[in-house]
Amino acid sequence: MRSLLLILAAVTSAFAADLSKLRIHELAKPGVAVEVAQVPALAAEAYASPHTAEMPNPVYRLSDIPFLGADRKEKLDLYYPSGDFRPNRGAVVFIHGGGFTGGDKAEYRSASVSADLCRAGYVVVSCNYVLGSKTKEGVWPQNIADCRNAVRWVRVHAKELGVDPARIAVAGGSAGGYLALMVGLSDDRTGPGGDPAAKISAKVSGVIDMYGVVNFSKHGKGDVPGVSAEAQQAYLPTYQADMRDPPVLILHGTADTTVDIAQSDELAAALVIAKLRFDYIRVTDAPHTFDLHPKGKGWKRDRIDYDTTGVPGMGKDASDNPDVTAPTLQFLRGVIGK
Repeated sequence: MRSLLLILAAVTSAFAADLSKLRIHELAKPGVAVEVAQVPALAAEAYASPHTAEMPNPVYRLSDIPFLGADRKEKLDLYYPSGDFRPNRGAVVFIHGGGFTGGDKAEYRSASVSADLCRAGYVVVSCNYVLGSKTKEGVWPQNIADCRNAVRWVRVHAKELGVDPARIAVAGGSAGGYLALMVGLSDDRTGPGGDPAAKISAKVSGVIDMYGVVNFSKHGKGDVPGVSAEAQQAYLPTYQADMRDPPVLILHGTADTTVDIAQSDELAAALVIAKLRFDYIRVTDAPHTFDLHPKGKGWKRDRIDYDTTGVPGMGKDASDNPDVTAPTLQFLRGVIGK
């Protein structure tokens, strides 16, 4: 891992979402060098500026931070919350979707979720990872390794950022949901993309899976490329879960035609068998890809219980409001605190 004094350069991403709509502002102008240790002070100054007081719930971030080495083009965005500096904030690493071949850390969903979690007081990192087709060499399991290294980056810089290194969660949507599950459920040393020589842990305290892929063969993706038949199970989250793993929150829309909700049903059943704590929230009639504020006519949410055999039972905590912000923050408070 890199020095704690790593210099960062803020650059505007070509994939950036509509920042004005999301009320996201940059901590530094493009090309301006910023040290990690300067981020809390820069954020405090930004949040205290007069225009901030006139704007509802703004969020500040530092964009396009290198974290994988000088030879890698993938970067991360760091969202820093308002309020007094303290040494024990929780942190969340968010992983974008895009079918493993596309997508970006600054696309709308990633920026929206990251901003919402930042407004709730968490330090948030939204990361990129290597992309490519199934047949492209060097993609698998490097994509998983990249996401593990985003967690390690947060842990390396925990002191400067005021993060408690024991309170880091990982979240992701679609392909990012799969990667988040792999970071959380598979071993960070011996699992796919693990690093047995790493001196910094990539373990997390909680996982948020937003309509993630859990079984490649059911969605036309086939097996993980370059991996033997005997090793395929190592790449499936349902086979990686055990009672030593962190809690999981599953969010999925019932009208998802890209990643069928049966995948999340399968994951939930596996978590029951593993005796792993989890919450499973379904958004009725929601399709694939939504942030924490799904909106649609007739949409609503419910929470599904599973018995010890993995059979779904009656829902509880149902709501006619499909917004999943409150249950997501409740989950995070339970696993990494406020």
